[in-house]
Amino acid sequence: MTPTEQHAEGAGPFTTRLTWQPPSGGTAVWESRPARRRGVITAGPPGAPAGGKVGVDARTRDRLRRLNTIAATAFVIGGALFAAGAGVAQFGSGDATTCASIYFAGGLFFNTGGYVSLLQVVNAPRHEPGGEGRLFTRSWRWWSYEPVRVDWLSALVLFAGTLVFAVDLLDSFLQGLSVQQVNRLIWAPDVIGCLLFLISGHLAFVEICHRAYPCLRRRDLGWWIVAVNQIGSVLFMISAVAAYTRPATGSLVNADIANWGTLLGAGCFSLGGVLQLYERP
Repeated sequence: MTPTEQHAEGAGPFTTRLTWQPPSGGTAVWESRPARRRGVITAGPPGAPAGGKVGVDARTRDRLRRLNTIAATAFVIGGALFAAGAGVAQFGSGDATTCASIYFAGGLFFNTGGYVSLLQVVNAPRHEPGGEGRLFTRSWRWWSYEPVRVDWLSALVLFAGTLVFAVDLLDSFLQGLSVQQVNRLIWAPDVIGCLLFLISGHLAFVEICHRAYPCLRRRDLGWWIVAVNQIGSVLFMISAVAAYTRPATGSLVNADIANWGTLLGAGCFSLGGVLQLYERP
């Protein structure tokens, strides 16, 4: 490669990894997730492969750590509350209002985790393709529109999923609903939210695997976080399908599967949050 040549990797319109030769020589590699989560670019001296890490300044590093801690903690607490709500429902230790209240509290933490995850992307350090292999940070923003970035799309879809869950959780407080109303106001938003979580997880795999389908990267902490959260999304979807209310009988397809799917799926998101605490600069 000449200093102006770049080797881009990714899927479709998304670029998730760039390799180039800086004007001063050597090799620089930018990867989407390590750059925005850890604030690093991989670089190597002339004549050697990229292997060292070039980090961001102390102010940016502290910002990344704060955002990561808030998002991770929110998912840990939100997952724990969802698991508690499912446990109350499964073992009959509380009424429907108690379960709804616990779920709603957990949903607020999921909303927080989803939005802060989006802020992580919006305020992530940027790279200069063809430059010296360094990251720079823009001024703070509360929002951006960057649909050509797969990490932005993944975070946006995740946040949208948490908002749809909020509709489902609010509707669960309504009393005297018919079976059709339950399925329309509570079950349908639940399924839509689960679908958005699954889409977000797939986009996260695209970012970390640099291709359109999942990969196996057992030594990569980021990969484990994405995989654990995606398993949680699958369990949430299984739970949602099992929670459909049959119009003929007024009973759920399978209450046990619905409760256990929620409990185990929520546990996955809590575990993913714990792992995320270690994916920091």
